[in-house]
Amino acid sequence: MAAREETVHLEDMEDSEFMKILNASKEFPRVDTGTRDFTYGTAGFRMRADLLPSVMFAVGCLASLRSRKFNGTTIGVMITASHNPAEDNGVKIVDPEGEMLSEEWEWYATGLANCRTPEELRNAFIHSINLLRLNHEADRKVIFARDTRPSGDTLVIALKAALDATNTPYIDYGVATTPQLHYLVRATNTLGSDREYGEVSIEGYYKKLSGSFLKTLHIEYAQQSGPVFVDCANGVGAPALKELLKYMPEDKFKAVVVNDNIDDPERLNNRCGADFVKTQQRVPQPHTGKAMERWCSLDGDADRIVYYFEEEGNVFHLLDGDRIATLAASYIGDLVKKSGLDEQITLGVVQTAYANGASTKYIEKTLHLKVEFTQTGVKHLHHAAARQDVGVYFEANGHGTVLFSERALKAIRMHEPQSTAQLNALTTLKALSEMINQTVGDALSDLLLVKVILSHKEWTVTEWLSTYKDLPNKIIKCNVRDKNVFVTTPGTADRRLDYPPAIQEKFDEFIPKFREGRCFVRASGTEDAVRIYGEAAEAYDVEHMLGYAADAVITISGTYISHLTHVRAGLKKEEIAMGLRRDPPDPRPGGEQRTR
Repeated sequence: MAAREETVHLEDMEDSEFMKILNASKEFPRVDTGTRDFTYGTAGFRMRADLLPSVMFAVGCLASLRSRKFNGTTIGVMITASHNPAEDNGVKIVDPEGEMLSEEWEWYATGLANCRTPEELRNAFIHSINLLRLNHEADRKVIFARDTRPSGDTLVIALKAALDATNTPYIDYGVATTPQLHYLVRATNTLGSDREYGEVSIEGYYKKLSGSFLKTLHIEYAQQSGPVFVDCANGVGAPALKELLKYMPEDKFKAVVVNDNIDDPERLNNRCGADFVKTQQRVPQPHTGKAMERWCSLDGDADRIVYYFEEEGNVFHLLDGDRIATLAASYIGDLVKKSGLDEQITLGVVQTAYANGASTKYIEKTLHLKVEFTQTGVKHLHHAAARQDVGVYFEANGHGTVLFSERALKAIRMHEPQSTAQLNALTTLKALSEMINQTVGDALSDLLLVKVILSHKEWTVTEWLSTYKDLPNKIIKCNVRDKNVFVTTPGTADRRLDYPPAIQEKFDEFIPKFREGRCFVRASGTEDAVRIYGEAAEAYDVEHMLGYAADAVITISGTYISHLTHVRAGLKKEEIAMGLRRDPPDPRPGGEQRTR
């Protein structure tokens, strides 16, 4: 149905849809949070689960509008709080290509979720239709899924009520990982086109991953000794991985599922999972692994993965997102060259300022690949990678993927190999483009990717670790009067400050004193504080450099004014008590990462 501009007037409020929204939303009243609002960010809405029913209803209304914007194209809604504790939950919208909700629409999401009364919500819904110039009678469709949290069932009731009120057809896919829902959205919207992404079912997701993985086995390669142990964070990744293993020949892929208790909510992400391993720099609990065994951890909704192993004496080694990015870039870059496509396809890596400088140097000097830096946040990384022919991006926390552009996929399809070696490389490259989730970071897809690469390279985890040595680094937090005065310079990927200018001038003076020194300031997103990242060739230089940096920030911008300290501390405690603020745990005791 073609979209047409339409203005909805107050007299149209008797329309059955608007009346149904008014009446249905009364069953999900907004919790009183005073003047404080809910905010839609990169992770969508995320908070204590008992605050979410009204938000869920608002998101259902927004998903219906988003689908109408695309004339009935399917929109996804994922109910999850990822690596947060079990008492939390969250919700986010998935756009037609399986990507995150367009940033421009976050304003509408925030506005609808913060309506205090059913009348306000109905009016905001009508106002959104007018602002967006939507035909409110256009086709619409929504699909949704949830993770294993007990609160998911209650929140689904609120979501269904909104979809019913807005006359929106929907499909409930039950319990699924976040990447599976992203897959389903793109598969649904490309069905029957020349860009068909896969079978529209969760079974189709498993078939695509396993089938493309098996295609990478067209040539003989060394089998790695022993299985990979997968810590599933007692989350939705556990049943998903177990189901995937049913499609995999045991002689080609061996995995031992660890932390798979989804029946006890208290164990979700509790001293286990990717976030715990990354921030605490240690193995998950319980851990009965032996020295040199390959381990990896997923997060609560299975869109992140980090690897690690221990040497004799319980010496811990982390292979995080930076390591996965360099491994993937190295291998895929070799395949592009070996297939004879290096004149047609360029490969690039996207990083943020928090990527270890040693990984950047390895990519540029050893792999001879271009690195593009972008602002912190997976949505910025994804968009930058999408501009490449083949774009590799991973955050250090393990969230990332490899994107193949339509241009690159066409070049792979059309290329005529001139030798057996080219044919083998081309076949593997094509299989990887099908196996790697093109919509979002996917822990199960990335698990198979790492397996393929290590096997083809005949590498152990120690050889993977030896590609480069991480520079010592550390993050500290400084309280400030107003975090909003810290403005980064556009186009520098958060690596330089525009304001206050005197701080950057001081940084430019002391950073050159330290070998391979790098230091920058970035405002916190949740509190009046800044985080200072320092990196240098020696650990003691990191400490000295951060001392200079903290002095500059405190001297020039000032610390908290006493009155504001008490007011804001009180507000923070109140927000925590309400469940509005869900600050992540400090990486190390005292709020600092250890120098490593």
